[in-house]
Amino acid sequence: MDSGNIAWLVVASALVLFMTPGVAFFYGGLVKAKSVVSMLMLSFGAMGLIGVLWVLYGANMTTVTSVGNFSGNPFSDFGLSSLATPEGDTGLLLSLYGSTFAIITVALISGAIADRAKFGSWLIFAGVWATLVYFPVAAWVWGGGWIMNLGTTLFGEDSAVAVIDYAGGTAVHINAGAAALALAIVLGRRVGFQKGFQKPHSVPLVVLGASILWFGWFGFNAGAQASGDMSSVGLIAINTMVATAAAILGWLLIEKIRDGKATAVGAASGAVAGLVAITPSCANLTPGWAIVLGVVVGLVCALAVDLKFKFGYDDSLDVVGVHLVGGLVGTLYLGFFATGTGLFVGGDYKQLVVQAIAAVAVLLYSFVAAFIIGFAIEKTIGFRIKNEDELAGVDLAVHGEEGYEM
Repeated sequence: MDSGNIAWLVVASALVLFMTPGVAFFYGGLVKAKSVVSMLMLSFGAMGLIGVLWVLYGANMTTVTSVGNFSGNPFSDFGLSSLATPEGDTGLLLSLYGSTFAIITVALISGAIADRAKFGSWLIFAGVWATLVYFPVAAWVWGGGWIMNLGTTLFGEDSAVAVIDYAGGTAVHINAGAAALALAIVLGRRVGFQKGFQKPHSVPLVVLGASILWFGWFGFNAGAQASGDMSSVGLIAINTMVATAAAILGWLLIEKIRDGKATAVGAASGAVAGLVAITPSCANLTPGWAIVLGVVVGLVCALAVDLKFKFGYDDSLDVVGVHLVGGLVGTLYLGFFATGTGLFVGGDYKQLVVQAIAAVAVLLYSFVAAFIIGFAIEKTIGFRIKNEDELAGVDLAVHGEEGYEM
């Protein structure tokens, strides 16, 4: 890896790490004023805990030596000690980059349990879920595991088809969205839950958070190019920009038709939905198909966020409607429009088959595991705060401080 690639990998890692404070601001603006500190802490708690677990053993678990392995050996290089040499610098940088993905994946889940979660219980969940779900799934998708090899397993060694998940449609967004749905069910609905019962306390914070996410997402999607020849970085970058822009338009169109007004929160949410959908496909679509994807995911996610009222689960900040649904749309879209292998652009049904299997498998595994972990925590030490503390404000009840001194 030359000095230019090394520099870009450091910058990309910093960009992706900066995305987690972006999530904190985005989520923090969406909740009521007396919950903003809690939302910031759920993200920063994930940064602290997952960052340490990654270096101790998580990085080891994300690479497997055999297709059939569940994960790598967590103790194969405990604390990354064997890489702590001048010769291991490149490996350490790649591990740094991978750690930022683990951190933000866990942080994304927290939006589903806004206003009602105990901080300590959240940290226990985050550590166990990362260990049993994120680290192994990352190995399945990127580290030589069964999803990475699904095309050859199903269609033979000569098959040109493989699961496409360039930067985390399955491993990050479907994974986090499914876990968010499970936790929303375990913790139950907030007091007074109904459509329109709570509005964002700070629209500027929401837009700031979404802007940070968009900024950092260029590291999220294009950062992996640092380990290669950088030949696709231009395509990845333009697709990251234009799919997001198109998703804003799709979301705002639904708002205008449905509510008569286009909102700043809708624009920010549309941007995040577009970023989610382009994540798995940024290197495998032409810009024109990226625009179509953006419009489609903006429309679909704007409608999907209301599913919680239809089905009665309280996904506080629409992690399911944006990340799970957006991740599914972006992952399955490749089955139709992935350059050279998609059903409508020179390929056949095989790309869609492997995309669907990977998406459904990660969804089901993450949901079941998160439900079991969350349920066990709730029934032992408790996961949800008391109703009276929720009404008084989770910030004071859990953290003893307020976001704003009036």
